[in-house]
Amino acid sequence: MRSCRDLLQSNDPEVFETLAGEENRQRLGVELIPSENYTYPEVLAVLGSVFTNKYSEGYPGRRYYGGQEFTDRVENLARERACEVFKCEHANVQPLSGSPMNQAVYLGLLEPGDTILAMDLSHGGHLTHGAPVSHMGRLFNFVRYKTDASEGAIDAGEVRALAREHKPKLVLCGYTSYPRDLDYAAFKAVADEVGAFTMCDASHYAGLVAGGVMRNPFDYGFDVVTTTSHKSLRGPRGGMVLCRKDLAARIDKSVFPGLQGGPHMNVIAGIAITMGKALAPEFRDYARQVLLNAKAFAAALMADGAQLVTGGTDNHMLVMNTSKSFGLDGKVAEELLDEVGITTNKQIVPDDPNPPLRPSGIRIGTPAATTRGMKESEMERLAGWIVDVLRHPDDAGRRVAIRREVEEMCGRFPVPGLE
Repeated sequence: MRSCRDLLQSNDPEVFETLAGEENRQRLGVELIPSENYTYPEVLAVLGSVFTNKYSEGYPGRRYYGGQEFTDRVENLARERACEVFKCEHANVQPLSGSPMNQAVYLGLLEPGDTILAMDLSHGGHLTHGAPVSHMGRLFNFVRYKTDASEGAIDAGEVRALAREHKPKLVLCGYTSYPRDLDYAAFKAVADEVGAFTMCDASHYAGLVAGGVMRNPFDYGFDVVTTTSHKSLRGPRGGMVLCRKDLAARIDKSVFPGLQGGPHMNVIAGIAITMGKALAPEFRDYARQVLLNAKAFAAALMADGAQLVTGGTDNHMLVMNTSKSFGLDGKVAEELLDEVGITTNKQIVPDDPNPPLRPSGIRIGTPAATTRGMKESEMERLAGWIVDVLRHPDDAGRRVAIRREVEEMCGRFPVPGLE
């Protein structure tokens, strides 16, 4: 019997060529974008399984179509395991991705026009945290807090002052580009003072929460936590809304039928696998190594003269100001590093004077490299290569030599599922 891969190669060689090219890119280079990771081989298998064929509108035990015996079972597994991983009372695993997951919370708990206090996009927040260009930014009245200009840390005093002034219905924390853990007790105190819901978008660092190396918002009485299932969790590309039991009906109704129709059952099966993996002792070891690697990376970069936002990291992420460090904007830095097989992403920094498509920095993250088995010594080598490339942007020969070194190192650390 011919494999699906053989069929693809025979029947659509153009698409097969792109797949083979991407596999080769991942093998020979190192992924340092904080929001990317290599998923489990078991997840890859189930994503291409017959669960793709099944339409499962509704929730387990309350579907609109027949033939749901196994879809109900796998969705219940995903929900139960998610609750155990994050120590919460209810989990909705149907959101198709991170943006609709957050939208479902806003639309389920609030009314259009209500005020939400959230982190400014330019200071590390997410597009769905109220950026004016997003639909949610038009539906709700977002008030955005920023980080301290001198240190790059969240200004707790400003958060409190804004909450007292604007009386938000929801206080939101969480980020996409902020290299520190959060003071959940302080956010909860602010929300309680003004009678607001508390929500944390932990999409980037949920794997470190699951692994016990970063704080869990539910330990501080938060109402809702959202997270994507990939990134530091290593799962498929989906979303989850975790919440208190008394909010479960409102959240579930907001996800379906309020925002979306049938869920992607192949992804939900992948989430069930991912949550099972997160409960294993090995995952705690992985999360610990992600953090150790990030700290080693930060120390090596700073020792070589690079300027990092907040001067270090408490999580999986570093934000480097390449403009101040090397006189290069983030777009140029990203492209130079791409040439040597080191994948990062251009990134705005707090109060960035440059436009978003040519910002002043880049983001660097350690989850994917850690998944391949790399440790502190490899992070130090990567930091050295990054500085070398960015310090000599006109030296193409240097980049060719470094590319060979990167490929040699990557050859010793196979990508899971591509061995």
